[in-house]
Amino acid sequence: MAQAVLRIEGLPEGALDAAARFHSEWLPTARALLLDPGGDLVLVFPPADYTHRGWRLAAVQDLAREATPRRVNAIAGDDERAIAETVAWLAQAPGITGQLVAVG
Repeated sequence: MAQAVLRIEGLPEGALDAAARFHSEWLPTARALLLDPGGDLVLVFPPADYTHRGWRLAAVQDLAREATPRRVNAIAGDDERAIAETVAWLAQAPGITGQLVAVG
């Protein structure tokens, strides 16, 4: 099954503002990618402090529930090699969904 990668960019520094922007600007794109081509989705978030973990994890988990049986996971980090390796690993791990993995 295909696996789309959506790189989330341009989020504000504050967690509440970042969550609001993600939901208003990026969530519609994520949902569209889950419909076409109908495969799995990996969101790639830029690094952020611990205050962002809660809203990011909730968003990924809710998207994963909504998209079942397709899988939705997220990666947070800026190490391109680690991101690529994690995307490849997730593609080969069919039982993993709704997870937020920090890299690099």
